[in-house]
Amino acid sequence: MNSSFLDPIAFRLGPLKVYWYGIIMASAVLFGLILASKEAERRKMNPDLVLDLVILAIPFAIVCARIYYVVFEWDYYRYNPDRIIAIWHGGIAIHGALIGSIIAAIIFTKKNKVNFWTLADVTAPSLILGQAIGRWGNFMNQEAHGGPVSKSFLEGLHLPTWIIEQMNINGIYYQPTFLYESIWNLTIFLFLFFYWKKQSFLKKGEVFLTYISLYSLGRFFIEGMRTDSLMLGPLRIAQVISILIIITSIGVSYYKRKLK
Repeated sequence: MNSSFLDPIAFRLGPLKVYWYGIIMASAVLFGLILASKEAERRKMNPDLVLDLVILAIPFAIVCARIYYVVFEWDYYRYNPDRIIAIWHGGIAIHGALIGSIIAAIIFTKKNKVNFWTLADVTAPSLILGQAIGRWGNFMNQEAHGGPVSKSFLEGLHLPTWIIEQMNINGIYYQPTFLYESIWNLTIFLFLFFYWKKQSFLKKGEVFLTYISLYSLGRFFIEGMRTDSLMLGPLRIAQVISILIIITSIGVSYYKRKLK
């Protein structure tokens, strides 16, 4: 066994195991909530709306993310139904979470008579920051990685030893695609938060549409390196969805501008 392996269990409270995956995901939500609340204040909105939305969206996101993953891995879960709810071992799909969050946001904005696109713009930077943080949960679970590489390849990326050795799974080193996506997501966050959202020419919703387009662009290429892709025949589902999101986002933005 790799002596530098990082235990996915952070600590135990009697029989209860607390996983790093859950801690990291909770941290992602917390940081995102704080950031989105500040952005709501900046836009003269009630920041409590963000908290109320998060309370509604989290269950939708988790359930849809898990359903999405289980559907495309049904050949496994049909014979292991007891594992369907074991999300602490990983196995949630960000596209499913995004679908769940959008459904929750539509319900929330209609109920509270808030413009959907305005609230989507408020939360967009927080969502991509949360995704950047959340990928480190995959790191702790040694999942969402790419194909085999040499140790010297990883050393050539100037990664710290603890990352390199966590990519050592049963004696084989793997491409740290979780890290590539985390860096890409962080770059999108910095772009959206410090530059893009401040541009006066943007229409409502275009911060959010930019977020999902840029994320999908990076995800398309990174997905091609991964070994755990959800498949539909010969197609990688995440790549198909990424292309559809980019096309749809461009189409929606074009339509919204034509309406003016």
